Amino acid sequence: MISLFIRIFWKIRGITVFGLVGESGTGKSFRAKLVAEKYGIEYIIDDGVLIVNDAIVAGKSAKREKSYMAAVKTALFHEKEHRDEVARYLQHHTWRNILILGTSERMVKKIAERLQIPYPSKIIRIEDIASKEDIEMAKQSRKIEGKHVIPVPAIEIKRSYPQIFYDSIRVFFQKRFGKTITPPKTYEKAVVRPEFSKRGRVAISESALSQMVIHCVDEYDESIRIQKISIRSDSQGYRLTVIIEMPFGKQLSGNIHGLQQYIIDNIERYTGILIEEVNIIIESINRQ
Repeated sequence: MISLFIRIFWKIRGITVFGLVGESGTGKSFRAKLVAEKYGIEYIIDDGVLIVNDAIVAGKSAKREKSYMAAVKTALFHEKEHRDEVARYLQHHTWRNILILGTSERMVKKIAERLQIPYPSKIIRIEDIASKEDIEMAKQSRKIEGKHVIPVPAIEIKRSYPQIFYDSIRVFFQKRFGKTITPPKTYEKAVVRPEFSKRGRVAISESALSQMVIHCVDEYDESIRIQKISIRSDSQGYRLTVIIEMPFGKQLSGNIHGLQQYIIDNIERYTGILIEEVNIIIESINRQ
C-alpha cells in the first residue's frame, strides 16, 4: 500500500500515471512510443527498466534474465536494490507523466506500489490501440521465434545488453489510433531474444501452488482447515479459490482478509508470479 505521505508528495508535484495493459507478446512495447506521444508521456516503465528520451536511465531489463521466473520477478521490481534505484531516479528528477506496461491492471498497480508512485489514473488496453490481426501476428512472433521488443533504439541495447540483441526495426506510421499523422512518424525499436525465450517457459503446476497455499494457511492459523483448493490461470495471473472450515468463535472479517493478503504476499514473494485474486469460501464452522 502506498503511504499517505507518498500520495501527498506526488499529488503536490502534479504527477499522472498511465498503464498500458495486454497479454504477454501482444505488442505493448511495440506501441508504447505511440501511446507516449499521444498523451505527452515523458517516462516509460517496461520490463524492469525506466526509459527516458529513448534511453535506459535506470533499472535492469527482465529480458536479460536466464529463466522465465527470474524475468517475472525483475519485471515486478521484486528485488529491493532494483526498485530503490528506479524509485530514487523518479524522486530526484522532474517529470509529469509516466507510462507503466504490464500484462494486467493488477501488475501495473503492483509496479506503481513498489516504486512508490500513484496508481494509474488511466488504463489503456492493447485491444484499444491495435487490431486483432496485429495482436495475433505479434503473439505468433513471440511464440514461434521468441522475439521481444524494447522501445529504444538498437544502439541503446547494444550498449546495455549486447548479449541479447537480435535486430533493429524501423516502424513507419501514417496513422495513430485511427487518425492520419502529418508528417508520418518513423520509430526505431530494438528486437531481442532473451535466454529464457530460447529455453522455453517455466510454469508452476497446480499441485505446487496448492502445496504453497496449504503451507500459507497453516502458518497463518493452524486452526483453519482447508476443504478444497481450485486454481485457474490466464494471461493476467493465477486465480485461487480456497474452501475452508473455520473454528467457532473466530472473528471472520479480519481473519479472512488477513489470510487472503498473507497468501498473495507470500506466493508472489517466493515465486514472482502474479496472484490476480484469492477467493476464500467458508464452507462450515467447527464447534468443537
